[in-house]
Amino acid sequence: MKIGIMGGTFDPIHIGHLLLGEFAYEEFGLDEIWYLPNGNPPHKQQTEEKEALRHRVEMIRLSIREVLYFKLCLHEAKENEHSYTYQTMRELNALYPEYEFYFILGADSLFAIETWKHFREIFPTCTILAAMRDDKDAADMEKQIQYLESAYGAKIRILRAPLLEISSTTLRKRVSQGKSIYYMVTDAAAEYIKENHLYQKASI
Repeated sequence: MKIGIMGGTFDPIHIGHLLLGEFAYEEFGLDEIWYLPNGNPPHKQQTEEKEALRHRVEMIRLSIREVLYFKLCLHEAKENEHSYTYQTMRELNALYPEYEFYFILGADSLFAIETWKHFREIFPTCTILAAMRDDKDAADMEKQIQYLESAYGAKIRILRAPLLEISSTTLRKRVSQGKSIYYMVTDAAAEYIKENHLYQKASI
């Protein structure tokens, strides 16, 4: 089994996340894409309320329920402790030694990966699929990939996918302003946000 891993806060999950998973699935012949919500991201200043995590998880579940090869993975959904990529990937490899993992990230993350905690330990656990914004970034991406492969033995492939200019921060702000987020999230997620009165006050 070839498994793509899409990590993030998904607050909320939007169509950019789904498209990235779809293109990775198709381009690299993956068997499944696992959406991995981070319960308590290291970059957050305070521990998230359990209810907020539950909402994020439910929006992912609703958004991917009709795609058989999209799965929800709750390995990092722990509200009381930080989760780190190196730790998660090491644990997933131990739990599923017969699986081959592909970690999906954006170009910005590829250039910042040396700032991640114990980043060197990530490279032996997976092949990194780095989403390229467009052709004008190709030379810089290739240079960074060559550097990381040479310096750390990383396995990195370029993922060519349409990266939409949609951010979860923008979506939260639009909701707080009473604006529509239809077509930017799935209909099911939009209805869930409305029914549960989420993001009434934007947490930017």
